[in-house]
Amino acid sequence: MEETNTMSANNVACAIATALDWSSTPDARKAAVSFLESIKAGDLRILANTSFLLVKKDWSSEIRLHAFKMLQHLVRLRWDELSPSERKNFANLSVDLMSEIADPCEEWPLKSQTAALVAEIIRREDLNLWQELFPLLVSLSGKGPIQAELVSMMLRWLPEDITVHNEDLEGERRRLLLRGLTQSLPEILPLLYTLLERHFGAAIEEAGRQQMDIAKQHAATVTATLNAINAYAEWAPLPDLANHGVINGCGFLLSARDFRLHACEFFKLVCPRRRPADTSASEFDYTMKSISQILMNISREFLYRSESNPGALDEGDYEFAEYICESMVSLGSSNLQSIAGDGTILPLYLEQMLGYFRHFKFAIHFQSLHFWLVLMRDLMSKPKNSANSAADSSATGGSGEGENAKKKILSLVNDNFCGAILDTSFPRMLKKEKLLPETAVSLGVLELWRDDFEGKGAFGQYRPRLLELIRFISSYKPLMAATKVSEKISAIIMNQLHSSAPAQDLVVMESMQLSLENVVNAVFDGSNEFAKANAEAQLAVCRIFEGLLQQLLSIKWTEPALVEVLGHYLDAMGPFLKYFPDAVGSVINKLFELLTSLPFVIKDTSTFSARHARLQICTSFIRIAKAADKSILPHMKGIADTMACLQKEGRLLKGEHNLLGEAFLVMASAAGIQQQQEVLAWLLEPLSQQWTQLEWQEKYLSDPHGLVRLCSEAPVMWSVFHTVTFFEKALKRSGMKKAYWNSENSSTPNSTSSNPMASHMSWMLPPLLKLLRAIHSLWSPSVYQTLPVEVKTAMSMSDVERFSLLGEGNPKLSKSALTFIDGSQVNMSKEGHAEPNESNIRNWLKGIRDSGYNVLGMSTTIGDYFFKISDVHSVAVALMENIQSMDFRHIRQLVHSVLIPLVKHCPLDMWEIWLEKLLHPLFTYAQQALSCSWSSILQDGRAKVPDVHGILTGSDLKVEVMEEKLLRDLTREICSLLSVIASPPLNVGLPSLEQSGHVNRLDTSSLKTLDSVASSSMVGFLLKHKGLALPMLHICLEAFTWTDSEAVTKVSSYCSVLIVLSAWTNCTELVEFVARDLFTSIIKGLTLESNAIISSELVSLCREIFVYLCDRHPAPRQVLSSLPSITHHDLLAFEEALTKTASPKEQKQHMKSLLLLAGGNQLKALAAQKSVNVITNVSTRSRSSSNAPESKVGDEDSVGLAAIL
Repeated sequence: MEETNTMSANNVACAIATALDWSSTPDARKAAVSFLESIKAGDLRILANTSFLLVKKDWSSEIRLHAFKMLQHLVRLRWDELSPSERKNFANLSVDLMSEIADPCEEWPLKSQTAALVAEIIRREDLNLWQELFPLLVSLSGKGPIQAELVSMMLRWLPEDITVHNEDLEGERRRLLLRGLTQSLPEILPLLYTLLERHFGAAIEEAGRQQMDIAKQHAATVTATLNAINAYAEWAPLPDLANHGVINGCGFLLSARDFRLHACEFFKLVCPRRRPADTSASEFDYTMKSISQILMNISREFLYRSESNPGALDEGDYEFAEYICESMVSLGSSNLQSIAGDGTILPLYLEQMLGYFRHFKFAIHFQSLHFWLVLMRDLMSKPKNSANSAADSSATGGSGEGENAKKKILSLVNDNFCGAILDTSFPRMLKKEKLLPETAVSLGVLELWRDDFEGKGAFGQYRPRLLELIRFISSYKPLMAATKVSEKISAIIMNQLHSSAPAQDLVVMESMQLSLENVVNAVFDGSNEFAKANAEAQLAVCRIFEGLLQQLLSIKWTEPALVEVLGHYLDAMGPFLKYFPDAVGSVINKLFELLTSLPFVIKDTSTFSARHARLQICTSFIRIAKAADKSILPHMKGIADTMACLQKEGRLLKGEHNLLGEAFLVMASAAGIQQQQEVLAWLLEPLSQQWTQLEWQEKYLSDPHGLVRLCSEAPVMWSVFHTVTFFEKALKRSGMKKAYWNSENSSTPNSTSSNPMASHMSWMLPPLLKLLRAIHSLWSPSVYQTLPVEVKTAMSMSDVERFSLLGEGNPKLSKSALTFIDGSQVNMSKEGHAEPNESNIRNWLKGIRDSGYNVLGMSTTIGDYFFKISDVHSVAVALMENIQSMDFRHIRQLVHSVLIPLVKHCPLDMWEIWLEKLLHPLFTYAQQALSCSWSSILQDGRAKVPDVHGILTGSDLKVEVMEEKLLRDLTREICSLLSVIASPPLNVGLPSLEQSGHVNRLDTSSLKTLDSVASSSMVGFLLKHKGLALPMLHICLEAFTWTDSEAVTKVSSYCSVLIVLSAWTNCTELVEFVARDLFTSIIKGLTLESNAIISSELVSLCREIFVYLCDRHPAPRQVLSSLPSITHHDLLAFEEALTKTASPKEQKQHMKSLLLLAGGNQLKALAAQKSVNVITNVSTRSRSSSNAPESKVGDEDSVGLAAIL
């Protein structure tokens, strides 16, 4: 028998070595893995005996580690197959392993695996085994530091299934484990405290005797014990942790440099513990006060040393302070109520948190920012009437008790606190990389944001949080905030005025503009302290901002960069103008003064900044119009007269006129529909006279080469551009509701008449369609070959698009790239330039396409007006004539911006006229193109999309990434269109399958015809048109085999409607398709692990197909019978189970169980749902090597009970 075990061990060891040796052939590794799997699934005694032999010291570390994993596999998954006596022997052998492996030469992962094995055995057994083993473990821990370290490791793994989610552990088992461990805490916690005290003292003593090797062993035990304590910190009752000395023990170690970071982890875990709502709350509060005092004592010492002698602190001290601050933040964010009643602790706590916030080290400041945000958000929130409001007020408690705590804390957060927060926040709006060296020196030791900070997110995430805090403070203390921001800006302006080069360092001014904007918005939002303040306080605030405004109006800057910043400062004052309308006229005059002070004609590239500044001044009119609301209405005529004067004098470019026109539309929206119509007529009438002329249409739009001529004539080219973009702005600002959805799919009379743009669409759209048709034709192969080189180059992707596809962020844009209110970017600086280059042509083509598509899409939402006035043939030709030549990114954009809105809003009585003409060419080409590209990427690794044709720069890998991204984007958009087609508002005639239980048993004579359903269901309507239906159905089938779960999610809703139609109609072709083809494809989809996230939805579809069609067609049973591991008995048992329940949820579970059984491990999407629980280190922070003697968990093999091959 012993020889057999030895032979088996040798064979398994050879297999492990082969499987882990990458120099082995793939076939050899595959065979080795297969053999190891057979051992794990084979005879249990052979598995146990072999594994126990292989964990001995005779074998290599790799083989021993793998053997431990095999033992853990046995305990976790096959423990119940052992008899009680065998389980007891197994447990004793495992405990003996702990004694054997307690050797200084043993590697840490082996020790950890041994401890983890014993912990798993204890978890699998009941408390009786624990009672038997505990004396042995206590005895073992007293034999030496290594043995104590192993016991601590075991105690650390013991509660792992409580702290780490594991789907294999049922709720009842988790509750039993939690109950058992809770009952054992009176034994576990004193042992941990004893080990902590004993070995910390021994480590100090041995280090004092210069016995460093022994001292390190004791130190490792202390670290292991702290890790074990941290495993209980998240869930063990807080009073238990206090009563057994654990909290004080960890608090003491905060002063021990070698262990303080691990001790910090304990406080980080206990501080956010939820306060109980029962009678134990007072005991919880008492313990939390003790914790706060421990942390505050450490904080007091650090803040004093940091302020009095910062040179004495090193980076380790600052790292430690960051962790202490994090624990303080957790306590204050979750359990401030526990210390709010103490008049001594609370003020000191707030002072220390302010000290952290003001600290010059960014990491420490960054941690405290979260506390002040949570606190101010909670303090400024309105009282809730709900009885459950306590749950929504984590920092200060809820209901009456919480409101009293709020008032007390608010009284402490006085002007001094708020002023200090603002004084700290203003300079921290700066980013180090953008500062001039001189400015950085003036800030002293203050550590600003740097791009190389780790774990802090992006500056674009940090600064908005800082601005949010500024808004809260400003809302709470409006007078103080107004004073602070005004004084700061006045000082900056004076420095700029007395500077010899005022434009050199604009970063400080730009950052304060954001601060001003947020302060003004918070003060004048109408719902804060300012609105409640007395007239005297309101007047004081207004006087401060009035003085600041007068200072801004008196500035005489002419440098473009400074003029642009000054314009932003003026529009930041917009909300104030709503309360102080007397100043509106002065601001408008100042903006026009700034506009006209800048050069109008662009002679060379050095004046592009002036062009950009002019555009930004024009956008300031829009922002002020939105913020000032009705205060600006009396000045509309004056603005109009000035615009007309500038235009007459030739000092206002078309793009600038459009921006001012958009501002006018914003003003008019505040004046009512009549004013809107008059403003639109005033703005659009000049455009209509030019836009509707046949001469330019025939010259430039009659053929593709006419468009090439247009691109060579800059004035006309940019005139067309600005006309189209203004149409887009007019539609956006004309009161069109974005979420408009006509659930009846019929016209809504009021929607047309109430939209002031409706009357202009008849002359806007025909030339636009011609223009889009001409642009689309450029990509036609026959036309493309004849185009000039600069036009061909302009048709390729821009750097911005390529960077976006690669996820590398946008490249640096020129100052002339104007960012509009909606976020779109188009380079408009070259307007009026005589010689357009490929960059200008590219920008023009993109701008026309973007705005043109948006105009068409928004036009479809104005009732049924678009569908009545538009010629469907012209629309179809313009959009679909060259669909096969279009790039994927352009088709995606066309579907998203035009076709989805059109399908949503097409009146039911016009489906026949519109849908097939537009959707048939789209789906026909999309099905072919997507099928080809997905086949290519799945087989060859390259999607081969048309968009990247001609891109020579960049690596092949980058091109492949771009191709795949473009393919996925188009796939998802096409599937989104299918999802819209299947949406409930467009299929109102379809019932829910669950309404009638077992529909498969209904009389087939009650089934409807597809024609009768098609009158109210768009899916049914389109199925009647076979030429259109076939490519749509092919996309449905193939989408399940494409490795894109997002696309599958979208197409699933379409499939669901197909299943409903097949169940409720007598269409035999549809039943055949759903029962056989669709069912097969969905199951194929379950073979892809990428579909794991939506496997539940796919199983639901399978259930519906089988339940509702199995009696009408043999295909569902045939499809299931074809699965590799199914038997006839399995299928019969499945059907019997279905008949016993009408619950869809239970039927779905039966379907899932059958698929798992029958799939033969091929249905990876279902198998992937069974997550594997890998034990990880409790410490979630990365520790520096100098501070973490036990940070050896760097081996690539996962360490833990379920790290099973």
